Amino acid sequence: MENSNESRGADGFEEARQAILDHCLALAPFDGWTGRMLDGAILAANVDTATAKAAFPAGVRDVIRYWSATVDEKIAEAMAAPGFAEQRIRDKVAGAVLTRIDLLRVDKEAVRRSAAVLAAPSMAHVATRLVWATADTIWRGLGDKSTDFNFYSKRAILSGVITSTTARWLADSSDDEAATNAFLRARIENVMQIEKIKAQAKKFGFDPSAPIGWLAKMRYPAGR
Repeated sequence: MENSNESRGADGFEEARQAILDHCLALAPFDGWTGRMLDGAILAANVDTATAKAAFPAGVRDVIRYWSATVDEKIAEAMAAPGFAEQRIRDKVAGAVLTRIDLLRVDKEAVRRSAAVLAAPSMAHVATRLVWATADTIWRGLGDKSTDFNFYSKRAILSGVITSTTARWLADSSDDEAATNAFLRARIENVMQIEKIKAQAKKFGFDPSAPIGWLAKMRYPAGR
């Protein structure tokens, strides 16, 4: 279900998914992201078992995926708002990551409990795909059209920024979250320095994208 915004709602289960998610977010801070919690959310949402199973075949795992996708959608909407395009690139990235935190703030304890679930070795692939999808949403919102090594490096680096900033935010108990903001700005500054180094390397005839540029062409066919 990662990064499946285009097809969301097409199967007729969107209303059930949203109702179940709302109740999961209310219960997870106390019960954790467990099968028992999900059963309680389904009951509270007044969704029949067959519909719930069709909406979330993989149970809690699918609920977390769906939650992440809904947040990514809202990030994309915020990035499409008037005035966003006029900002500096570093401010756009910071704004997008902070928008994500703003969207999650009301459910901070549910985020904390989901982080514990996603940290399990069996969930590593899910966690990686979710943060990658968020990074991809942000880069697309920035108008990124890269099809070479940069497609992967940009998303990998931003995934690290998102993950580390989220961890810092979860540990930040201050009202103004100044520490989280400072941490994020520092990480973005690091990314900007990396981009400068890459640009300088190309000036001297070294293109880090050349060896595996063909991989990106498999990701996006010519003309897209």
